[in-house]
Amino acid sequence: MHYFKLLRVLLFSVIFLDACKKDDFAYNGRAEPHDFLSDKKYDKLIVEIQYVTGYQPTASSVDNLKAFLQQRLNKSAGITVLQTAIGSPGKSVYTTDEIKEIEKANRTQNTSKKTLTAYFFFADADYAGNSGNSKVLGIAYGSSSMVIFEKTIEEYAGALAQPPLATLETTVINHEFGHILGLVNNGTSMQAAHQDVSHGKHCNDPDCLMYYTAETSDIVANLVGGSIPPLDSECINDLQANGGK
Repeated sequence: MHYFKLLRVLLFSVIFLDACKKDDFAYNGRAEPHDFLSDKKYDKLIVEIQYVTGYQPTASSVDNLKAFLQQRLNKSAGITVLQTAIGSPGKSVYTTDEIKEIEKANRTQNTSKKTLTAYFFFADADYAGNSGNSKVLGIAYGSSSMVIFEKTIEEYAGALAQPPLATLETTVINHEFGHILGLVNNGTSMQAAHQDVSHGKHCNDPDCLMYYTAETSDIVANLVGGSIPPLDSECINDLQANGGK
C-alpha cells in the first residue's frame, strides 16, 4: 500500500522551505541540518510547540515526534518538547508572512550555547494559498520553523472512514521536520539518487515519509488503518551520512 497517497494535496512545497531558509537566524544562529543531526555543535534540542487555544496536538503525536527525533538525532543532552497555548490571532486564513510575524511575537526559545531550538505553530485556520480542493497541511518555512494547519487536519481525521487524528498529525509533523533535517537533497546530501525532482525536495519512494503526491482520491482510505509512513532506507542513509543516526 502506498502510505503517502493519504493527504489532500500535502503541499510540502520546497518553495516555502527554501525561500525562508535564512529568515530565522535570530532564533537559531546559522544552524544547518547537520547541526540538528549531529552532537558536534549542539548536544541538546528544544522543540517549542505553540498552539492556538483549542488546537493543541494530541499527546500521541507529540510523543511520536519526540521518538522520531530521538531515533535519528544525536543529542547526548536530550530532546525536550515544550508546549504553550496562545490566543487566536483572529485570522480566517494565514499567509506565510503572517505566520512569521506570529512566530516573531511569540517564540520564546532561542538557540544558545550548546542548545539548538526548533519551532512549531499549530494554526486555527487554513493556509491562504489553498485553492480548489487542495489543502496545505503543513509547511517548513524556515531553517528551524514549521507551521501545522491543525484546523485543516482535524477536518480530515477522526470521523468514520477517516484516519485517526494522531496518525494524520504525526505524518505531517514528522514530514515537516524531515525538511528541517535537510530531506530530500535540501541541505542533507543524497548518498544515492532518490529525489522526486518533479515534486521538489521529496523522496521518490511512495512508501516513504518524505514522498509527495498531488493525488487526492485515496486520502482517507490509505490511513484508516493508522499506519504512519516511515523514512525509507535512502533517506535514513542520507541522515546518517550527515551526522544523524
